[in-house]
Amino acid sequence: MRCIDFDKEFERYITVWMKEHAKEYRNYDAMEAAMPQVYAQFLDTPVNWLAGAKPGEYFGQFDNPKQLVNWMEDYFKQRIPVPDMLMNRIGELGLAAQDALMNLMGKERATQEMKMAAVTLLREIDSDAPLSLYVEWQQKRSDEEDELADNALESLSSLGERAVEEMRAGLSGATPAGQEALLTLLCNYPGDEKVFETALHLFESRKDHVAVLADCLGRLGDERALPLLKKVAASEETPYLDYIELRSAIEALGGDAPEREFDAEDPAYEAMRSMQ
Repeated sequence: MRCIDFDKEFERYITVWMKEHAKEYRNYDAMEAAMPQVYAQFLDTPVNWLAGAKPGEYFGQFDNPKQLVNWMEDYFKQRIPVPDMLMNRIGELGLAAQDALMNLMGKERATQEMKMAAVTLLREIDSDAPLSLYVEWQQKRSDEEDELADNALESLSSLGERAVEEMRAGLSGATPAGQEALLTLLCNYPGDEKVFETALHLFESRKDHVAVLADCLGRLGDERALPLLKKVAASEETPYLDYIELRSAIEALGGDAPEREFDAEDPAYEAMRSMQ
């Protein structure tokens, strides 16, 4: 399919528009404020480069999800910005686009950008087809930044209770980073002993992630975590920001946090004090 650069066409449109309307605006800021309206006008104007079609309606004439997803893939391959209108059209097809999007993610040569787009669209159409794949990505996590796994985690969150059973099962085979990622969602569904034990273990072993894991323990609502939370909160080695999260978790569990004094040697505490 022909991959038209809609962004470039809009740049041409806006260049002409600015020359024609510059005198109508007091300054650049006033002109910039009009851009959303100008873009809407661009989308609603028939153009020769689309054989008389309107940019905002062009992709609406296509209803084959495989064709549209392949088209999106071609845009990525040719390094041309994928038009929002194409993405929106795929989303409008709903679950009919599910198989084509799953097929794209399964391609050996699919790039990170392609997979990111597919994950986002699958979330928009509320598909649970990639549930197992998303859990697998969490299981393989390292402590390095992982945008694709983060996007998948957002999708797991949007699936709600539909994802809980598989996420719980996925804890066993996950890396520590993967367990932590899954716990940030599973702590919204308290009552599972395995989840609680995993949270306690990670809290003790991942010293640099105290704040996140304390929040998880607080949301799990199990008072058995209080002694450990209080012990870490009372430690002079615990910095101010971690202490704040620990205190919140302790109070959420009905406990009283140990009192601590901080000084200028803790940069976070000093920064917070200077703002008061």
